[in-house]
Amino acid sequence: MKTLLFRMLLVVLSISLMSSTCSSDDDDIIDNSQEIAAVKNTAEDGTWRITSFVDSGQDETNDFNDYNFTFASDGTLTATNGSNTVTGTWSVTDDSNSSSSSSSDDIDFNIAFPVPATSVFEDLNDDWDIVSYSAAKISLIDISGGNGGTDTLVFEKN
Repeated sequence: MKTLLFRMLLVVLSISLMSSTCSSDDDDIIDNSQEIAAVKNTAEDGTWRITSFVDSGQDETNDFNDYNFTFASDGTLTATNGSNTVTGTWSVTDDSNSSSSSSSDDIDFNIAFPVPATSVFEDLNDDWDIVSYSAAKISLIDISGGNGGTDTLVFEKN
């Protein structure tokens, strides 16, 4: 009888210990909604220009000289240089694939211009990672999964 009672006590104790050491996956969910809202508000405030665009080691900043970029709250992205206007879309989305940190590297700055592959604006189409942002500057990076090239894009406020 003592042996049976002892075994039952061990089983109950074991179950109790196992349940207290398990954690729910819900504990690891990261809420980037406040930072996403802050990035959107920053981009929507005023007009911007590209001060640096490096495509896999090639400086292509000059392709966007004289263009002003407007990030509208409805998701419309407009680039205009006075005589030419290119319209696309933009968004800021959560790309939190890990629970390691709650930072801007879990947020994508998405740019999409519906242009031919030969257009310089095609090079901007991507889901960029945010390096940093402030009221005056948004720095983005993309590391290509295919060829491993790194692209960087910097917008500065006009």
